[in-house]
Amino acid sequence: MDIRSQYALRGYEAAKQSAGGGAATPQAPNKPYGDANALFDILEKDASAGPTDAVKSAAQTFVTTVMEGEKTANAAIAGKADALSMVEALAAAELAMETAVTVRDKVVEAYQEILRMPV
Repeated sequence: MDIRSQYALRGYEAAKQSAGGGAATPQAPNKPYGDANALFDILEKDASAGPTDAVKSAAQTFVTTVMEGEKTANAAIAGKADALSMVEALAAAELAMETAVTVRDKVVEAYQEILRMPV
């Protein structure tokens, strides 16, 4: 979850508590991303098993995150999910997409550097 979503969630919880709404809304137990560094944590954890396994795990997490965002958005459109959960899921999907694009750009840049090396 990016910093904007965290501030929005804190503001929502504070407003709910001050209005007498009781306890704050609990987080979903199986959110694939809890913070902005989650993908890098996955890569570091799986790096000991090998780079192929780390990339495979990161790709699977990316796909899961995007699918959760789509599922939550569809549920919100149907009226089965609240706006807060939709915003959180879409923010996580946006973060995952930005991370994937950044990694792709770095891989392409490294490949181009290799091609420019004299033999």
